[in-house]
Amino acid sequence: MDFDLTRVPFSRYGSYLAFSVLPALPTRPPGLYLRTVHGGAAVREIARMEVLCNGRVVPYAIRTSPACLRLEAEGGLVEICMPLADQVRLRTQGVGLRLVFTPDIYDCAFPAYRAAWQVISFTCSVNLALESIKGGWQVDAPFRVVKAVSMTADLLPAAGEGGSEGAIIEFGSAWSPQSNQLDFDECLRSVDKDFQDWLELTPALPVEYTEARQLAAYVNWSGVVRPSGHLKRPSMFMSKNWTTHVWSWDHCFNALSLVYHAPEQAWDQLMVMFDCQDQQGALPDRVDDTTLVWSFCKPPVHGWTLLHMLERTDWITPAHLDQLYGPLRRWTNWWLRTRDYDGDGIPQYHHGNDSGWDNCTAFEAGLPLESPDLSAFLVIQMEALAEVASRLHLQEEAQGWKHKSQELLHKMLAHFWRGDHLIVTQSGQHKDYWSDSLFYYLPILLGKRLPVEIQRSLVAGLKRSGLITEYGLATENPCSPRYEADGYWRGPIWAPSTMLVVEGLAAMGEVELASKISRKFCDMAARSGMAENFDALTGQGLRDRAYTWTSSVFLVLGTERLLSVAPEN
Repeated sequence: MDFDLTRVPFSRYGSYLAFSVLPALPTRPPGLYLRTVHGGAAVREIARMEVLCNGRVVPYAIRTSPACLRLEAEGGLVEICMPLADQVRLRTQGVGLRLVFTPDIYDCAFPAYRAAWQVISFTCSVNLALESIKGGWQVDAPFRVVKAVSMTADLLPAAGEGGSEGAIIEFGSAWSPQSNQLDFDECLRSVDKDFQDWLELTPALPVEYTEARQLAAYVNWSGVVRPSGHLKRPSMFMSKNWTTHVWSWDHCFNALSLVYHAPEQAWDQLMVMFDCQDQQGALPDRVDDTTLVWSFCKPPVHGWTLLHMLERTDWITPAHLDQLYGPLRRWTNWWLRTRDYDGDGIPQYHHGNDSGWDNCTAFEAGLPLESPDLSAFLVIQMEALAEVASRLHLQEEAQGWKHKSQELLHKMLAHFWRGDHLIVTQSGQHKDYWSDSLFYYLPILLGKRLPVEIQRSLVAGLKRSGLITEYGLATENPCSPRYEADGYWRGPIWAPSTMLVVEGLAAMGEVELASKISRKFCDMAARSGMAENFDALTGQGLRDRAYTWTSSVFLVLGTERLLSVAPEN
């Protein structure tokens, strides 16, 4: 499998290091860069990679696989492998490798143990050791106390030898030399096995998606970082490109793609945000190893996710449910207690970012916004709490959650249903507002919880809405004056909105339409890659091109809707 480093980074499971080909900016030349995805880094580009032949920088071609990044020049080649999460191994034949470090006043390099070098990159918030295995490092790192200077490190063969080997080790507060380094070919075999083991755990898809399934598996495998700081368990970043965080609804879709054959890892992805829950019961908007963001939140899709997982694995035990019950209860009560300023029993969003639909046209109604999707999520989440309470033999609490769920469903329909469509409204004002957005159809995820006549009206409305394009579900009708081809939630196709609507349609018995939309989405992702979102009229990938929740939804829809029959809700 070869992938494009301008779109998909070269990394591995657990690592905070990644390699990407980046375009020129005023602050940097173009090229292949070693990058960090740690939170808190002021600059992510640690060093640019150059190939040397007879002391000169020469051009090279790039070849990739999950185990090896190859830089092929006319005079030889450089091979790069990541056998461990904190280690990059390097091997050269016929050429040398130069690292050109991004300069800053506080950055420096100096000799360390066993002819190795230590690099402090303050701007990137990393400490590195450069180890020699065969040949050695030649480092040019003049130090000026009050002036940034350029630093380079060349990995070169020893005299009379045709190649060299070295390692780049990331460490925390102190470094100790590595001993018993694996043979480079053994490193390649080890990483390849790690990825193949992950691929085996990836849901099966129809044969025409074989290559896309491999890419989706790689994006997810390489998107995981090891526990550190705020991240208490292995956590799948949305990407190792630019979106190097976990958001508190994105992680749910990643959990769903793992539940079939890797339920323990799925559980970690579900629980990672609950590890960061505050005393009020809220989940942060996003988290990485160094940073928690509380300005916004994300919608409560967690109960819906849990029910989906419980239907697809027996691995989740009462002990696991006991871990989640309290946090899920507090998260639910946080919405009911703190997000209803006018006291009408209908919860509200304080910003489009809270809904996950950042700039959706529905939010032009004004803030705070009461919208039916939020109530729908909480109806299902309270059902999930009832199910968990029942499994934990808390029958009185189970009955209480069932009653609250039904009560909110009735309030929601009375508040938002207008005969043949749903509306949104500004909290406290209660003036109906409607736009050409898919946002109004998210309550389809309630499935048969809705009265039959409302199910029929919503499905009929979706079919005539203009939102179903050749490639899937646009988030804004392309004929709307507010439509923007690359307008984030004002037009492009997204993975989570697609899955929520598809699963709701299937739950209503609209299996043919659910499968049709799934086919459109999967075909588009197979052709255009695992992008953050897609142009609704061309199917071209937009924004970040290696997004894990897109890979995850591609895998789930491919196996649920196109390969096998999903259980009915």
